[in-house]
Amino acid sequence: MHRVVIDEASEGQRLDNFLVKLLKGVPKTHVYRVIRSGEVRVNKGRAGADTRLALGDEVRIPPVRVADRSEVPAAPAREFTVVFEDEHLLVIDKPAGVAVHGGSGVAFGVIEQMRQARPQAKFLELVHRLDKETSGLLLIAKKRSALVALQDQLRVHQGAKVIGKTYAALVAGAWPAKLKVIDVALHKFLTPEGERRVRAVADDHDAGKRSITLVRVAQALGAFTLLDVTIKTGRTHQIRVHLTHEGHAIAGDEKYGDFALNKALARGEAVSGQRFGRMFLHARQLRFEHPATGEVIELVAPLPPECEALLQALGPRPAPAAVKRAPS
Repeated sequence: MHRVVIDEASEGQRLDNFLVKLLKGVPKTHVYRVIRSGEVRVNKGRAGADTRLALGDEVRIPPVRVADRSEVPAAPAREFTVVFEDEHLLVIDKPAGVAVHGGSGVAFGVIEQMRQARPQAKFLELVHRLDKETSGLLLIAKKRSALVALQDQLRVHQGAKVIGKTYAALVAGAWPAKLKVIDVALHKFLTPEGERRVRAVADDHDAGKRSITLVRVAQALGAFTLLDVTIKTGRTHQIRVHLTHEGHAIAGDEKYGDFALNKALARGEAVSGQRFGRMFLHARQLRFEHPATGEVIELVAPLPPECEALLQALGPRPAPAAVKRAPS
């Protein structure tokens, strides 16, 4: 049994996320089991997986077998395409297929690789997350003050100060132009194999959380529709589950998509010989207030070449939006 006092680096984290990060190599299912059993205590009391940890909290953790760190490969140093950077923060264009951090069977992710590439950096932390399969803009803080300020903007009760995130999503079928708001509760759960999944549930579901997604048709492409999607709540897999719930799964989505269509896309059978082997979800636009200056920054990441090639095969493309950056 050992005790950990929460410092600034862990302040505000959920208990389950804190333990998963701390207990590298321990299966997530076991982490949730010890929380549910009451073996994990926060300030000597029982706590739920979603308990937010505060500065100075004492977390009591039962003995668990942690994988030998020598068996875990070190993260290779890697830089990613930088869209914006100053002394407070940086924004990268994350490629699809790369996790943002290690855990749940992934030895390392973007943040570990960047820390290796920048050994002089005293502080590098993710402000938010993107699914491994999603590409696009990812915000990273270089100072704790920036991290706290930017994460405050993520909280929906901040109203106008909420970070604006817009995604490009290619979905199967003709999206109804009148369907612009999806307000459907979501419930996150673990499969028997310990995999994280999300499903749409009724508004009065005990474990459901209200989730709101705004959708605009960017281009109708016959058997597909290109959407601009903005999230008003940041639930796990929110866009993927909401779009599938409406009967229009994202092309290439292996968790919630149309598996037959995904196979046809990967083989080049769905779109005139154009092979496409990833999920078409790209965080293309990010809007936030600079944590130090208060200036509004808007950034745009162009579609990856494989996504652009698929769209070109489906039909003509409009001119891309210009990138906006903070004043120098």
